[in-house]
Amino acid sequence: MDYVIVGNGVSAIGAIEGIRQHDLTGKILVVSDEAVPTYGRPLISYYLSDKIKFETLPYRPQEFYEKNHVEMKLASRVTKVDTASRKVILESGEEVPYGKLLLATGGAPANPDLPGIDGPGVYNFTTVAHAEALRGLVDKVEKVVVIGAGLIALKAAEGFAEKGVDVTIVVRSRIMRTYFDETASDIIVEHLEKNGIRFMQGTDTRAIVRRGDNTIMGVETDQGVVDADVVIVAAGVRPNMALAVEAGLVTGKGIRVDDQMVTSDKDVFAAGDVAEARDLLTGEFMVRPIWPNAYSQGRYAGLNMAGADKPYTGGLSMNSITYYGLATISVGQTNIEGGETETYLDRDRSVYRKLVFKGDTLVGCILIGDIDGAGFYTSFIKNRFVLDAEARKRLIEGDPSPALWPDEFIEAMHNTP
Repeated sequence: MDYVIVGNGVSAIGAIEGIRQHDLTGKILVVSDEAVPTYGRPLISYYLSDKIKFETLPYRPQEFYEKNHVEMKLASRVTKVDTASRKVILESGEEVPYGKLLLATGGAPANPDLPGIDGPGVYNFTTVAHAEALRGLVDKVEKVVVIGAGLIALKAAEGFAEKGVDVTIVVRSRIMRTYFDETASDIIVEHLEKNGIRFMQGTDTRAIVRRGDNTIMGVETDQGVVDADVVIVAAGVRPNMALAVEAGLVTGKGIRVDDQMVTSDKDVFAAGDVAEARDLLTGEFMVRPIWPNAYSQGRYAGLNMAGADKPYTGGLSMNSITYYGLATISVGQTNIEGGETETYLDRDRSVYRKLVFKGDTLVGCILIGDIDGAGFYTSFIKNRFVLDAEARKRLIEGDPSPALWPDEFIEAMHNTP
């Protein structure tokens, strides 16, 4: 079998490992429009601020590709997927046949329609190429405005602030609202403000203001103009599914896949930030653009491309990041109607715990500052363990011990080869 993987993010790594788990000899080709092998995208802010070197970025060493007999076509863009003849067409004109195809094309920055956004001085921050471009500026600029409320916006801001640049984040509502509630967001903002980052939450961006020579002067908001030498736009990411749409595959907010990660064409699979897959807790199909899900989806896609017939168990909303030493994690359904919530807050220590219950199961948690129990809380959410009164009490008290796991689950773990 010939396998072609379009894209070279963490989904591709998962797919390679999944394929090789079941097929040791099939030919694997990875085609990527980036010029470098798979790297840790969450690390690019540390690369920007010189905390790590470029050599630290690769997600797997070169030996990984050699050991798994993977051919790479880097800096090569796929322009068309021809499902009728089972081949992909590259920008160079080369036609590459496939037996099974994985679309792991990730997401593309969603730039808002703002006056002045096109032109020099405006950047995105999702790839190592973006980080490389900004590294050339970080010691030359004095003021940066970041537009956005999510993880990318915060990490871009941190990367510049670490180098002593004056950074302002302009947020239309509040930061990280998908993963954190208002209390958690407030704690993160307070912590980042202590480290020199300025926030303008609840602020609408109206335009990028330029001088007569087209250089950046600032960002116009409904609160006035914020001075800037450079503007980072981190206003979200959209699934990069143009190839799938043109090929006639079924799409929604992403490329729709079944529990084997198969698209509407039986020989084409999708995984990662571009895939609309089943959610573990709700059973609904949605895009979950986070690293653990991307790897897991890629691995299941690889297994099933190789004929293993292993159903994907479903994605789980999860976000874990550290800001200037403040550890944070969000797992599952943290902002839902109809759930029962239990919270603990020590604002002086920047410690916050929120648990969300639905009936007799834990469905979500937010941990700020103290995340030691994160793995155990996640196990209760992911496995949907039924909680009696004592177990629930201990979870609320911050003691999610594995001793509370069901006996049959522990026995199954011990019996797993």
